[in-house]
Amino acid sequence: MKTHLDWSAYDTYGMGDAYAGIPATGGNYAKAVAVCMNNHQCQRDGKGVMCPSYRVTGDPAHSTGARVKAFKAALNGDYGEQPFIHPDLAAAMDLCVSCKGCKKECPSAVDMTLIKTEYLAQKNEQLGVSRRARAFGQLPDWLHSYRRPLERIVRWRNASGLLAKLAERWLGISAQRPIPLPAASPFAAKTETPAGERGKVILFVDTFTHYYTPEVAEAACAVLAAAGYEVEVLKPAADDAEAERPLCCGRTYLSQGMVDAAKLEGRRVMAALAPALAAGTPIVGLEPSCLLALRDEFYSLSLGPDVAQLGKQAFLFEEFLMREGNKGLKLNLKPIPGGKAVVHGHCHQKAFGVMKSVRKVLGWIPEFEFEIVDASCCGMSGSFGLEAEHYAASVKMGELALLPAVRAAAPDAVIVADGFSCRHQIKDGSGREAVHVAVLLQRALA
Repeated sequence: MKTHLDWSAYDTYGMGDAYAGIPATGGNYAKAVAVCMNNHQCQRDGKGVMCPSYRVTGDPAHSTGARVKAFKAALNGDYGEQPFIHPDLAAAMDLCVSCKGCKKECPSAVDMTLIKTEYLAQKNEQLGVSRRARAFGQLPDWLHSYRRPLERIVRWRNASGLLAKLAERWLGISAQRPIPLPAASPFAAKTETPAGERGKVILFVDTFTHYYTPEVAEAACAVLAAAGYEVEVLKPAADDAEAERPLCCGRTYLSQGMVDAAKLEGRRVMAALAPALAAGTPIVGLEPSCLLALRDEFYSLSLGPDVAQLGKQAFLFEEFLMREGNKGLKLNLKPIPGGKAVVHGHCHQKAFGVMKSVRKVLGWIPEFEFEIVDASCCGMSGSFGLEAEHYAASVKMGELALLPAVRAAAPDAVIVADGFSCRHQIKDGSGREAVHVAVLLQRALA
């Protein structure tokens, strides 16, 4: 079996273990599936993220463990010669939201998100990429080449129930869910930044921040500059064949199984980062799933040995501030109106242990009280909450804990969520506007 992702990290898994249960085909991909040891942690309702689909259905068939069993059956030949298009495998994967919760909370660290990416790539190879998958996966291209027309189309669709229903029929995008509008103007980095007494940082501005929430990147620049850093926004390398197109981590492509396109984006990012990696300059990102892709999925995209160094230099905004705070950084902050907040962590922030840095940094704001909601996945999960057949499940996930907590918050409380999709779900499900931590810290700058 030829795989689309690099699974060599699992090469030695199961050696000498008579109980590993490694499937007969699939090579290292099969070994990645077989890390599951039937602990059943994915079938619980307590604290944590895993497994959102089990939590809303109560059905073990929609748990990580059940998905592993389906993949083992597929790779053992139980689903015939084309197992990746078998309906039983599709049913097992239907409600997986790629939350990464299993990688953190499963004792065996099953990476179902990466397993799903390979599954979708194999499925695309046999059936072709669907219209909807192309619409979602190629979003960075659409936004670069057709932002103005796209904005008009989305505005018309959101204002017209008829157009929304037509889009649902043609693309499978739920008519009950508004589609986010691109910002009036994309993020535009300042051409000159002052030298910082604490050195330089590279700011990686992802697709969502660049086109939808440029104010988040602007806030991050302001906070980092106030903290004493020279901020350089990452730009494509001089020899990039598409130097005019903003950089992208490839997350949208990975989520749709479009691995070759994700590799292309990964190579562009690695080329742009080469000087920073050589100089040891910190790389700071804002969107959790995008920055953490540089520390996680990039290992599976065959991008070369520098990925290991990137993993040491790439930080989410709060991670970097906490690290520097431990080295003596002091931000001059003042109390903010309301003085309290409800905080929701993106699934990937939780899976990579980033929420402790969020707690630490928010604690720097004087006279500020906040509550971190103990919630699983918000339910939006990129395109999942926009898909017609998944809209109901998406809402149920949000209603488990997050949306009730937001509605119960005081009217003057700030709602904090770093994830673009999370903010979309919060707005759609509660009417409240959520902000990124960078925006909140900018408000608190003295």
